[in-house]
Amino acid sequence: MAEAPPIEAITRTTHPIPERSAELPYSPAVVVSGPVDLVYLSGMTAAPLYHSHPHVREEHFHAPDIETQTRRAMDKIRLILETEGLTLRHIVKMTKYLTDMRDQDGASQVVREYLGDWKPASTTICVHCLNQPGARIEIDVTAARPR
Repeated sequence: MAEAPPIEAITRTTHPIPERSAELPYSPAVVVSGPVDLVYLSGMTAAPLYHSHPHVREEHFHAPDIETQTRRAMDKIRLILETEGLTLRHIVKMTKYLTDMRDQDGASQVVREYLGDWKPASTTICVHCLNQPGARIEIDVTAARPR
């Protein structure tokens, strides 16, 4: 698949107080304009992308720290986007599901390593548990591909 045009060609961020935008690790809103394809990714955990269904417990080893789990999820997100000719900068919306809100800072730090200065719209939700024992984070994203 051909490489997509830069995401900046079809997006702009919205900040009610632009001079304070550097204080946020996300954008309050991302506006996608013009003809685009939207790519919705399923939620990614640290588990292997391809695994047995029903789940086989041995396939779902999760590192104990939130940073490693977040990196593994982000690596899979990047792989899927690259398969579509996109980059992490094409993400316009990210939702992080955490089983413990005390992990938010560690997860956000890792996400910043991957996204650099790009700040898509973002939501973090605390859930009781995820679909695999030991999973502490699941991330889903929506990406936009300019036509």
